[in-house]
Amino acid sequence: MSTTSEHLPADEQLPAFPMRRTCPYDPPPEYARLRAEEPVARVRLASGQTAWVVSRYEDVRALLGDPRISSDRSRPGYPFLSEELEYLRHVKVFVGMDPPEHGPHRRVFAPEFTASRIRLLRPTMERYVEECLDRMAAVHAADGVVDLVTELALPVPTRAIGELLGVPAERLPRFHELTGELMRPAEAAASEHTFRELVGFMRTLIADKVVRPTPDLLGRVAGAQAAAGEMPAHELTLIALLLLLAGYETTANMISLGTLLLLREDEVRAKVTADPSLMPRVVEEMFRYLTVAELATCRTAREDIEIGGVVIRAGDGVIPLAAAADRDPAAFPEPDRFDPFRAGPRHLAFGHGPHQCLGAHLARLELDVVFTALLRRFPDLRTAVPPEEIPLRHESVLFGADRLPVTWSAEEQEGSRDAGVH
Repeated sequence: MSTTSEHLPADEQLPAFPMRRTCPYDPPPEYARLRAEEPVARVRLASGQTAWVVSRYEDVRALLGDPRISSDRSRPGYPFLSEELEYLRHVKVFVGMDPPEHGPHRRVFAPEFTASRIRLLRPTMERYVEECLDRMAAVHAADGVVDLVTELALPVPTRAIGELLGVPAERLPRFHELTGELMRPAEAAASEHTFRELVGFMRTLIADKVVRPTPDLLGRVAGAQAAAGEMPAHELTLIALLLLLAGYETTANMISLGTLLLLREDEVRAKVTADPSLMPRVVEEMFRYLTVAELATCRTAREDIEIGGVVIRAGDGVIPLAAAADRDPAAFPEPDRFDPFRAGPRHLAFGHGPHQCLGAHLARLELDVVFTALLRRFPDLRTAVPPEEIPLRHESVLFGADRLPVTWSAEEQEGSRDAGVH
């Protein structure tokens, strides 16, 4: 028999959401209980709203591909995780659009993120990663400890998405600062101010490229769309900002947490060091195991939906929990074991359906290049503090580490630099 919203507990009795992770590697412990006992459950958000969370793999996958749920943030009932994010309600870009509006906008950018086009970035990324590792070596020689977040995890994705979009290198430092402020808002007013400055940043860049098109993603799109009047410049500005943000923070968090994970997994690290061709499989399992961007898939029901024996009413907020789904034992045997050589279905770290992550190939390339070079250059890499003392970003939409102090033996200082790509 289906459960309906008329028979649910009072809002004050609902569990609070988001739920807190207790270690760098695993989703919140409550997810296992939800998956087993209450796979479609109501929760109370920090914003005061209520929403449904869905935790089983098959249900999450089905829901993400269901046309009866909406990504439109302007709909009443859209589940904003906090009041600080409410300013996004009227920011209109294709990730917040539904069909038929969504498809044409996404197709403008999809050809720029194909596997074949992203592969062309590999030589540039390899050179830049080696430069970052050179700086890490210099900092280590002087101080003995390096913050991997500052020296590697943040600069690499900034450079990658900057190269792809055509952001001038001299503008990237300020973008760094603004992105960090936006992703970890202290209050609503500060968030909106930061967002407006980022919009101005991108508006200036787009205006330059409309006048003087460049051979990069924004230059090509600005020349073909904005200049021809097919896509308003303000809309292209917001899309460019979205791509920058999406290509920056998520990958930065995966680099820091992925490094922690590799340092824990001695056997996997030994195998991939001996055979770097295994790294893509290691990276793919990292995405499943860590699933840091699960809270980016908030939706609203467009009409009544029955899932897992529960009726979600039209207008209700829905949050498909990809991190819970990617640890579902019904889909992944021994799901809490990190196993790059497992068989099983495709993970949901990049989402599923029409809004599946556009930048998946770019993220895979970045992590492949970073971890291959990092293990080669510093085979004795280790954390400089106990893992439990590493400050984690629990309050952010995207889970990650604020800092990751690392060190290695002095004799490893130069590593295998000559084996790198130049």
